[in-house]
Amino acid sequence: MYIYNVTVNIDASVHEEWYSWMKEVHIQEVMKTGCFIDHQMVKVLSDDEGHTYSMQYKFLEMVDLEKYQTEFAPRLQKDHRTKYEGKFAAFRTILKIV
Repeated sequence: MYIYNVTVNIDASVHEEWYSWMKEVHIQEVMKTGCFIDHQMVKVLSDDEGHTYSMQYKFLEMVDLEKYQTEFAPRLQKDHRTKYEGKFAAFRTILKIV
């Protein structure tokens, strides 16, 4: 099993709006793709600049992530970029549960 991890540092000026949008809209849209079997959103506690969160999406096979990245991620990432351009920094990692 694997985790697709998306870490986002969001500016304090849009933090509350972003948090609600992530919980109510974005994460739900990611899960509706059918590529992931579970998810969690966690807050990084050692952050001094803005607010940092890790969205962790569990998947079974690499083909699930490949499907997400080719069929769904471009639109979902564009939606996020359009709403919060210049107000966030993000990076993605792929983890294997051992």
